[in-house]
Amino acid sequence: MFLRSLLFLPVYLLALSLTAQTTVSGYLTDGANGEALLAANVIELGTGQGAVANEYGFYSLTLGRRDTLRLRFSYIGYGSRDTTILNPPPTLAINQKLQTGSELETVVITSDHGERIEQRTQMSTVEIPVAEIKRVPALLGEVDVLKTLQLLPGVQSGGEGASGLYVRGGSPDQNLVLLDGVPIYNVSHLLGVFSIFNADALRNVTLTKGGFPARYGGRLSSVLSINMKEGNLNEWEGEGSVGLISSKLTLNGPIKKGRTSLLVSGRRTYADLIAGPLLKRTAGPGTETDLGLYFYDLNAKLQHKISDRHRVFLSFYNGSDVFRTEISEGPETYGGGTDWGNLISAARWNWQVGPRLFVNTTATFSRYRITVNSLSIEEEGEFRARYLSGITDLGGKVDIDYIPNPDHYLRFGGGYTNHAYRPGAVSLLSRSEDAVNLDTLIGSTATHANELYAYAEDDITLGALKVNAGLHLSGFAVRGKFYSSLQPRLGVRYLLRNDLSLKASYSRMQQYINLLASESLSLPTDLWVPSTEQVRPQQSWQVAVGAAKTYRSAYEVSVEAFYKNMDNVLSFREGASFLLGLESDWQTKVTQGQGEAYGAEFFIQKKEGRFTGWVGYTLSWNTRQFDEINGGRAFPFRYDRRHDLSLVGNYDLSERVGLSGAFVYGTGNAVTLPVYTYAVVNPQAGSHWNDNLFLDRIETSTEKNSFRMSNYHRLDLSISFRKQKKWGERSWVISLYNAYWHRNPYFMEVGPEWVCTDHGNGSTSCGYGDRLVVSEVSILPLIPSVAYNFKF
Repeated sequence: MFLRSLLFLPVYLLALSLTAQTTVSGYLTDGANGEALLAANVIELGTGQGAVANEYGFYSLTLGRRDTLRLRFSYIGYGSRDTTILNPPPTLAINQKLQTGSELETVVITSDHGERIEQRTQMSTVEIPVAEIKRVPALLGEVDVLKTLQLLPGVQSGGEGASGLYVRGGSPDQNLVLLDGVPIYNVSHLLGVFSIFNADALRNVTLTKGGFPARYGGRLSSVLSINMKEGNLNEWEGEGSVGLISSKLTLNGPIKKGRTSLLVSGRRTYADLIAGPLLKRTAGPGTETDLGLYFYDLNAKLQHKISDRHRVFLSFYNGSDVFRTEISEGPETYGGGTDWGNLISAARWNWQVGPRLFVNTTATFSRYRITVNSLSIEEEGEFRARYLSGITDLGGKVDIDYIPNPDHYLRFGGGYTNHAYRPGAVSLLSRSEDAVNLDTLIGSTATHANELYAYAEDDITLGALKVNAGLHLSGFAVRGKFYSSLQPRLGVRYLLRNDLSLKASYSRMQQYINLLASESLSLPTDLWVPSTEQVRPQQSWQVAVGAAKTYRSAYEVSVEAFYKNMDNVLSFREGASFLLGLESDWQTKVTQGQGEAYGAEFFIQKKEGRFTGWVGYTLSWNTRQFDEINGGRAFPFRYDRRHDLSLVGNYDLSERVGLSGAFVYGTGNAVTLPVYTYAVVNPQAGSHWNDNLFLDRIETSTEKNSFRMSNYHRLDLSISFRKQKKWGERSWVISLYNAYWHRNPYFMEVGPEWVCTDHGNGSTSCGYGDRLVVSEVSILPLIPSVAYNFKF
């Protein structure tokens, strides 16, 4: 009897607690379009207790029974709403709409700014409003999410004009990039110049650099979570732009008002439409040309409110780069090209099980594919070659939020993904009258792997101390090998005063996927491969400490110091490349070692008012060590950058004119350069070893990455002219990229010095000398652009 009573004690206590408490729950949404307001706030003014809405707008606040509840609903940039409830029942559902802009006349205006940076347990996380991203000066007028993130402390670019992210000493494959919860494997267009994210279709962008909550896993360095807009449930609206290299259009609105909405967004460049006719005119008579030179993105999202407790969403993205050319001259045809792109989709079901329990279930599909083609047709025969590579994921996950009271926010769940890796396959077709015909496929077998995870975390409030503690358990099965990992996560915040807090975090991460990439240049031909019995999973642990403060209710200030240790990071062996020899296994061409990164970051941001922007500064060190590279000695990672500074500002001169500017400064990238050369006899040259034509020149360096490119700095400017029309708003944006035309290095090359000799008789001879010189090559000068934007 005693044991039976003990087993049922939790049930008794739960029943007792329900009779002595009131739980208010519901959704917080934008009153104009019905979009969920993630991280919006609910506060009971009498007790000061509050709750924060999750990324789907759901909140739950459990309070002790009171005769009167005075609730305030608020969100940054929106007016607050106050609601008074007399004699509240044990459970109460309130779906609150918040207004902004011209709707504020009916709303209680307060100085509340929602949950401030010093109140949050989470550190090393930055949220940039999409509206701010759109205002940052853009290259060729194309707004780019990733280039804006590169302006944050702790985040670096891979080089001039590139959109890759190198976060706290990590590499691009160590970033988990999620679009509506679905992993994206290639985030770049045009060889990294632009990203795949169309800002007009996005709702929010959040970057986590450390102190990872337990719900995230699978990567070492960062989590970039991007969500698409859900669609306007009240009325149809649209926006778009026409620029120098691309145009885009986004439409969204209700299929059934208040219940079902649809969003469709498209973007395409048109370099081929301009260059194609020019190529045909220069080709000459009798020559036909076909040029493909563009990229496109297509986003779509459907949402349906089955009831107040059930909502379903369908998301879709397809984007691709097309680079190909074909030239025909009579019976002869030559051509080739490279195509690559992503296809993702997600089906999501939100279920509010009860006033304290919320369940999100998602089924996901993601595919990245790269194709390289070559074609040659002549009278003697034809030759065709195709290189294929890619990765396909099919998975599902369940995320559960349980909020028993304001002092605990529990999250737990799990997921499963089936990966199909195709590191590389070559299809060859050769036909000739004088030779043996060939039609074969090399390396077409896919490698399948299964990845699963489970997690649990709790955000606990203990007076001035707030703790986020959790565990992430992961497993990976590939070709009879199974890896597992238990990863503890801990975040701590101690509130010294209402506007100042101290924070600390610790996290372990494990990664089962690797990117075989050139360290010097990121190309779409970089290959995704799994951990295997020979290639161990990458691992890391990271600690961070810092302080956060809100100054004068408008400025968020944070200072952080971090240390990250990485194990089993990958690199090609010296002299190896995936393209060197199809007959050998990729596993024989890589080596694994250690990485270390540490430093300090400073960030101050202003999100509201006529002037908005931020200042970010990073001081950091970043090294790698491999037993088989650089004689086993540690060396600076190519993107080790001692100093990194960014200044971003947006200022509204009036309702019709706005100014924006961004300045960046960074220490030059580390590079390897030859320090001396010597000649050796070419064994194919016979005995004529004294003839320079039969000597090979060998270039040798001492230490890897022991030289630096010139320091990088650039100023971007833009001015926008806005005007309200009867049908909506239009604006012209004029931008200058690299406004003072600084020749930033893109790469360095080594070659013989060009020497001119004056013979004294009025004649001069020039030629290459024996001395080698190093020169820096710059590719992006001052670039003006103009774009026409419209919204209705």
